[in-house]
Amino acid sequence: MNKIVSKEFLSENVARLVVEAPQISRKQSPGQFVIVRTDVKGERIPLTIADADKENGTITLIIQRVGTSSHKIAGLDRDDSLLDVSGPLGRPTRIEKVGTVLACGGGVGIAPLYPIARAFKEAGNKLITVLGARSRELLILENEMAVFSDEMIVMTDDGSYGQKGVITVGIEGILLRELVHLAVAIGPAVMMKFVALLTKKYNIPTVASLNTIMVDGTGMCGACRVSVGGKTRFVCVDGPEFDAHEIDYDEMIKRLNTYKREEKNSFEDYLKSLA
Repeated sequence: MNKIVSKEFLSENVARLVVEAPQISRKQSPGQFVIVRTDVKGERIPLTIADADKENGTITLIIQRVGTSSHKIAGLDRDDSLLDVSGPLGRPTRIEKVGTVLACGGGVGIAPLYPIARAFKEAGNKLITVLGARSRELLILENEMAVFSDEMIVMTDDGSYGQKGVITVGIEGILLRELVHLAVAIGPAVMMKFVALLTKKYNIPTVASLNTIMVDGTGMCGACRVSVGGKTRFVCVDGPEFDAHEIDYDEMIKRLNTYKREEKNSFEDYLKSLA
C-alpha cells in the first residue's frame, strides 16, 4: 500500500498526488514511469513520475480524469492509499549539456516534461520553455516550470492567456531567432506530430515521449507498439522516448483509438455504479 501524502487539482480534471514510495523516489530518473493500481480488480495504469523527494520518500504523480481508472485514482484523497505502485520503469531521459534546449509541453504532457526540463537546466543548458493549452483554465505547472526556465512562452488556442495560437506558432518564433540544439516535445499525439514536422524543417534534433499510448507498461500486452524508423518498438520497454522525426504518428494515433469502445462502456458502467 502506498499512502497519499497530499492531493490537489491543478485544473478541473487534472490532479496532483504526492505518494509515499521511498525506494522508487531514490532510484527514479527523469523520463521514467510507474504502474499504479487502486485495488485488486483495478486496471494497471502507467503514470510518469512528475517529481520525486528522496528525503521524504515520495513521488509526485499527475493524472487527468478521462476514464474509469483515472477517475478512481483522481478521486482518492489525502491519507487514502493506492494498492501498489511499481517502478521505476522505462528508459531514463539522456540528460547532457548540449547548449540550448527547447522544452515543448502540451496539455497534461507538461507533467512528464517538468522533470526532464529541470534536469536539462541543472546540467548547464539554456532552457526555453513553450507551453500550450486550449485555455488558461487548462494550463498546468506554469509557475513550477518558470522557476528554472530562462525564457517561457505560453500559447492558448482561445487566446485567454499568453499568446493566441497553437504551440507550434510559439515554437517557430523561437526557432526563427534562436540557435536550438535539442527540442523535447511531450503532449497529445497530434501536437507532437506537428512539432516534429516543424523541428525537422529547421534540422533541430528532437525527442518525443509517447507515454500516452502505454497500457500494460511491461511489454506483455503489445498495445504500445509503434513504428520508429520503420521498425517496431514497444514504448514501455524501448522508450518512452524516441527520435521524434522517425515516429509514425498517424499509425500511433490509430492505435490510440483501439480501446475507445471498451473504455466508453467501462466508464458508463462505472458511472452507473455510483448512481
